[in-house]
Amino acid sequence: MLMTMSREFRVIDTGVLDGRLNIAFDQALIDLRREEAIPDTIRFLQFRPSALIGRHQALARELHLDYCSANGIQTVRRITGGGALFMDEGQLGFELVFHRRTLGIASLSELAKAICEAAAAGLKTLGVDAQYRPRNDIEVDGRKISGTGGFFDGDTIFYQGTLLIDLSVEKMLAALNVPREKLIKRDLDSAAARIVTLREALGGRTPSLTDVKAALLEGFAERLKISPRWAPTKAIEELTARRLHDEEIGTDRFVTEIDDPAGAANVLSASLTGPGGTVRAHVRLNGRRIVEALITGDFFVTPPRTIVDLEASLRGVEANDVDRHVTAFFAARHVGLLTVAPRDFSAVISAAINTSGSGP
Repeated sequence: MLMTMSREFRVIDTGVLDGRLNIAFDQALIDLRREEAIPDTIRFLQFRPSALIGRHQALARELHLDYCSANGIQTVRRITGGGALFMDEGQLGFELVFHRRTLGIASLSELAKAICEAAAAGLKTLGVDAQYRPRNDIEVDGRKISGTGGFFDGDTIFYQGTLLIDLSVEKMLAALNVPREKLIKRDLDSAAARIVTLREALGGRTPSLTDVKAALLEGFAERLKISPRWAPTKAIEELTARRLHDEEIGTDRFVTEIDDPAGAANVLSASLTGPGGTVRAHVRLNGRRIVEALITGDFFVTPPRTIVDLEASLRGVEANDVDRHVTAFFAARHVGLLTVAPRDFSAVISAAINTSGSGP
């Protein structure tokens, strides 16, 4: 039984959608909430078979594109950071879009903890010992059952998660190019050993989607002190999502706009893998000055366009000045860094520069 709270969230369910349209719907909710055209909202969603990369990831590095094309798996770029995912009808997405003042949480790390603990509390009502694992996962017996992530857009907060209810591990491994360094970092022989589905955690029993959604809403209500209320989607949401899909998010140009230039002429590259994920830098130099920089990886930064701004600001910066420049860049902006720190960016850029043999 959900408690009556003063902080009401509308709850909608958009069912199974094309992957790119699902992401366009995310952006539509953010835009409309920022404009006060919709209330604080929780959305449940599912995907037709899709391979999704994070906002800052290089497409060909993360996905087996030939397999995806041959098997009807759509390639999709998310508007949030993080790593590559395989999604189909066996996973349930959940997301919260709301005003910053609603929960009064100031940082992305605090928000991740609060929402993950709330979702874990809901899953426990289904009979699984779900636990929050910093920085943004939910686990059962040390295996990941849900990954989450989000960002601040001004006073609007967008936070999403994916719950593994059932999963074809074979399809996932065939579609995604899971980096070997990730497996080594976690001392695992395969990506499949790192994850667990709700079905497996419950001994082969799969609860209904209705029950899973109700459990998550119960956890959100109890831990976040909110009052979820089911409602239909609005026509303006459908229209805005379709426009964003057709003009940007659903286009091949958007999905392919970041790719891996490592090995291209005059490109110097390096990568840094830590507890928060992998950051890669690719730079072109003119003497000792940066002509162009590209930063990719599975990190979370808010707002997402921070990385584009950082890349632009690096043009013309002297190699010896990278650390000071990057530190000053982040110090001058209100930026949320969930899995990385400014020094990670300066370190990997400097490492790329030094692969030329002309470093300081």
